[in-house]
Amino acid sequence: MTSAAVPQPRAETPRTKAPAARRSLAAALLLGALGAAIALLASRQTWAEGDAATAGGALHQIAKGSDVTGVPAALAIVGLAALVAVFAVRRAGRVVVSGLLTLSGAGTIAAALLGAQDSAALDEKAATASGQAGATIDAVTFTAWPFVAALGGLLLLTAGVLALRFGASWPAMSGKYERGSGPAKAAPKVDPDRPEDLWKALDRGEDPTR
Repeated sequence: MTSAAVPQPRAETPRTKAPAARRSLAAALLLGALGAAIALLASRQTWAEGDAATAGGALHQIAKGSDVTGVPAALAIVGLAALVAVFAVRRAGRVVVSGLLTLSGAGTIAAALLGAQDSAALDEKAATASGQAGATIDAVTFTAWPFVAALGGLLLLTAGVLALRFGASWPAMSGKYERGSGPAKAAPKVDPDRPEDLWKALDRGEDPTR
């Protein structure tokens, strides 16, 4: 009596890994670029508003995201740069850059959520408008834009996680553009009877007499 052969799981080959690598690459690029754009856009919108009591009456004041905190916009730019840099480095460098992308997303989320209920920027504007250091804003209204910025940070964070998980299988920048990777160009032939050729050879650091 012979025992039936137990089927073994099929090992992954480069051909089977390629579609997954392409999908993760496309997703990371889309999520990272979209997340950075959303965070930058949200930082330019109104996060809080209210009325400051002045001698001339109530003066309406608004605080944009950039007034409350500049961290989300700054980290969005850092994350976008890290997303591009992922393709310029290899191995350990790619892991480091992917980690920076992940941290940029996490930092954007934290800064946006911390600024969602922050009225300090409005109070500062109230003090400037009224000329009174202790002036504050009455009936502050907060908008949803800080949470939109946090959503942008979440997309950046997801792109970073994808880069950490699948980045090793992504293509890198072509080596043909790197310095010294291609064949050296032959030096132009120098005609000793032409002074301009002699001067050009000297400018290149060559010995025209050789």
